[in-house]
This record gives sequence, C-alpha cells and structure tokens, in this order.
Amino acid sequence: MKSIIIPAALLAGLSPAAAFAQEEGGKAVTLSGSATIASDYRFRGVSQSDKEMAVQGGLTLSHESGLYAGVWASNLAGWGSFGGANMELDLIGGYKLPISATATLDAGLVWYMYPGGADESDFAEPYGKLTGTTGPATLTVGVAYAPKQHALANVSNAPGSRGQSEDNLYLWGDGAVAIAGTPFTAKAHIGYSDGNPGLGPNGTSVAPTGRYWDWSLGVDTTWRNLTLGLSYVDTDIGGAEAARLQPNFSKGPGGTGSIADATIVASMTAAF
Repeated sequence: MKSIIIPAALLAGLSPAAAFAQEEGGKAVTLSGSATIASDYRFRGVSQSDKEMAVQGGLTLSHESGLYAGVWASNLAGWGSFGGANMELDLIGGYKLPISATATLDAGLVWYMYPGGADESDFAEPYGKLTGTTGPATLTVGVAYAPKQHALANVSNAPGSRGQSEDNLYLWGDGAVAIAGTPFTAKAHIGYSDGNPGLGPNGTSVAPTGRYWDWSLGVDTTWRNLTLGLSYVDTDIGGAEAARLQPNFSKGPGGTGSIADATIVASMTAAF
C-alpha cells in the first residue's frame, strides 16, 4: 500500500527546498529534499507502519524545463504485509507545467518498491494533479491510476494468474489556508478509492475494501526549515469490512481492530 499525496503525501515528503543549483548546458538543475518523523505513516487513511512511528525522507532533482525525478522512502509494518518488506522505496518522475500565474499542472508516475519483500510486490501508478492559489488559499485536485498488475491482484485471483479483475483509481482534493495573524496553516484532504477489493498476494493493495473514502483535517506551522504538523485522519472503512481483511489489516500478528481507524498524526519535517 502507499502516498502519493500524497498525502500524495505522495509527495508531501518531497516538498521543495533548494539545496543547490548548478548550470548544465545553460539549464538550471536544482536538488531539494526533506526528512520526516511521524507518529504514524498513513497512506490514503490506512496505516502502513502498524500504527507505529515512521521515519521518512526524499530527494528531488528538478530541471528548469519542468522535468523532475525523485526518490522517497519510509519504514513499514513489515510482518504479513508488503511481501514481508520493512521498507518502501518510491521512484518518481514527472513534469510540471505552469498554465497561468497562479496554477500549475503536474503529471508523472510513481514506482512503488518493497526491497527485501516477496517477488512481484512492486507496482506502478501514474498520476496527475492541478494546483492553484488564490489569496491565502492553495487548492489541489488530483487523480492517480494504477493499471491491472499482479502485485495488486486479489488473493483469490493470484495463484496461476498474472492479472486481476479491476484496475485502481484514486481521486483526491487538498486545501491549505494561511490563518491570518498566526504562524499556522489549516489543511484539509479528501480522497476516494475505487479498485480491486481484498489484499494482493503479497499483502499490498491501494483499495483494500474496493471503494472507500479517506479524509484528514490538520494544522501546520513552519519555523525556518522545520514544519510541525498535527492532523486528524480517518476513513469510512467499517469494522465488518476490516474484519474480512484480517490478520493483515490489524496491528501486529494476531492483532485486533483496524489499521484504518481514526487517529491523530503528529509530524516534524526538515526541508533542505
């Protein structure tokens, strides 16, 4: 399972902060990155770190033409999920195109990798998003589409099969508004997943219940290159739906409950 958000966080962990720029053939190339400590790694509302802390980091190389390439990594729950891998490594490539003074179109692809996990646990997901600003507000709408891939197949379809019954679609919207007279920014996210229900042969899925909503509300504040965040994260995945995905969908081997339960996520990110 896994951000873009983002949450394409998905690419939230790759927020730009220039580390250096150099001239190459008359074109500027910029390297930026970030490192994050979070109380939980939530991807589309579902915990990827077994409701435990996560350490994450990323680097992005950007060209002034709009082309960029990056890498992002995080620890994972490990047991019973992601083919037994305890790390996620994302390779990202895309292109940003300004379409007005206040709007940018961004399209690319994320290749989700699970080093040390079972074979065929990796998968690809193209994405596109449109970001615009108006006054103190920044708004983003996006779409991510994962074609049919063996890593995302329902368990019942996996043996002897190299495909799955459905592809996976994710639609989302993000909003951020600076709170006047304060150092805080209020943030909101809503997302909708529509894909192949059930966990794949290696415990991976981008739509574990087939169709569900996820959302979050939070606040950030920045001091120098540090950003502190606090968010409430939840989904509409009910207890009965989560029960059908056990034991992989609970905290730890033989655990109870759901890793999609509502939670408060605290984070600290250093940009460089």
